[in-house]
Amino acid sequence: MSKVFDLAILGGGPAGYVAAERAGAKGLSVVIFDKRALGGVCLNEGCIPTKTLLNSAKVLEYAHEAGKYGISVSDVSFDFGKIMKRKDKVVRKLVSGVGAKMKHAKAEVVMAEATIKEKRGDIITISAEGKDYQANRLLICTGSEAAVPPIPGLDKGVVMTNREILQLKEKPASLVIIGGGVIGTEFADFFNAMGTKVTVIEMLPEILTGVDESIAAFVRKDFEKRGIEYHLSARVTGLKGKEVIFEKDGQSQSVTGDEVLLSVGRSVNVNGIGLENIGVEFTSKGMKIDQFCRTNIPNVYAAGDVTGFSLLAHTASREGEVAVNHILGRKDVMRYNAIPGVVYTHPEIACVGIGENEAKEKGIEVEVRQLPMAYAGRFIAENEGKDGFCKVIVGKKYKEVLGVHMVGGACSEMIWGACALIEAQLRVQDVEEIVFPHPTVSEIIKETIFQF
Repeated sequence: MSKVFDLAILGGGPAGYVAAERAGAKGLSVVIFDKRALGGVCLNEGCIPTKTLLNSAKVLEYAHEAGKYGISVSDVSFDFGKIMKRKDKVVRKLVSGVGAKMKHAKAEVVMAEATIKEKRGDIITISAEGKDYQANRLLICTGSEAAVPPIPGLDKGVVMTNREILQLKEKPASLVIIGGGVIGTEFADFFNAMGTKVTVIEMLPEILTGVDESIAAFVRKDFEKRGIEYHLSARVTGLKGKEVIFEKDGQSQSVTGDEVLLSVGRSVNVNGIGLENIGVEFTSKGMKIDQFCRTNIPNVYAAGDVTGFSLLAHTASREGEVAVNHILGRKDVMRYNAIPGVVYTHPEIACVGIGENEAKEKGIEVEVRQLPMAYAGRFIAENEGKDGFCKVIVGKKYKEVLGVHMVGGACSEMIWGACALIEAQLRVQDVEEIVFPHPTVSEIIKETIFQF
């Protein structure tokens, strides 16, 4: 009789491997499947490799600006090949680390494409490479992939997605990016720092949809000063090789690059994994889950991008934890009111909670205060000639913190504190009583809150 696992997990990304680690630590027997590499898109083709590249760009920028800090640096140059090799080294090291975590959790790892075969009673059967695996519960974390819209002339062999662009061996002289979202903006920042001529074509009136509009405009204007060219409210109508044709202001225009990056969002991976074989409800937008990350089938859960709700690695990890906690009988639910979002450009963007427009759309009465980053002494000390600001949104009646939006400096490293304020439903007066370390850039959050 074959072994029946307590939990089977489809997908070894942030949702899957974190869930496997948590479940294994609590004594559950786990089998986890991945057809490509542990770590998922985030570790192999997204979060980690792009942040490694952006750090190289940041170091290069520091070298060019060293004179502002009284430091003399001559003959500043870079080796694109070494930058890419270091990216690969970082990814290999972290993938190895995830593998070690799976061993520690005593999870069986199956590196093969898996399909849900059937469900009989409470037993679910998954097939991989001709072998069947059985489990009492299933967690689906199959993630997402780059969306490819039906644009005439779009040839995937010519146009790159986030996957292919990370494999470049040489720096392109020019790059056209279709889409001004987070991925497109981060690559625009990196390649611009490398000296590539970057052109961004965005269908909407502003880049970085979902980010506070004033912050998005702030970053775009900063990038334009660096030489990045933007075509906003421009709809791509076709491609001829690496010539991108778009319509703007009623006129047809075109731009050609040595390389073209397609970055217009993500599509969830719900097809071809056998969901229909066990009656799981899903749409092209994602799988339906409840507050416990449970699908319409009681012993089948879903987490991460495949739900189509919040396509962020940290959201995925938390959803995986919630699913495991529900399996273990621990009281826990998934909350989305304090999910941070970060854009790792230079300057960084970090936001959590509701924005001004969202508050208006939902009819929530709020008050807003904003201060320049210059109010934090450490920001001035470490960011010569730089700018930025912090915006805080609170409820008008109770003065509870509802949103914090920042641009400038290392915002990503302090946004977690703002998450904690929102999760704990702290009011302005509560935050005023918290001691922030001085001098730190994080003081800008308290300084802004003192304006209420």
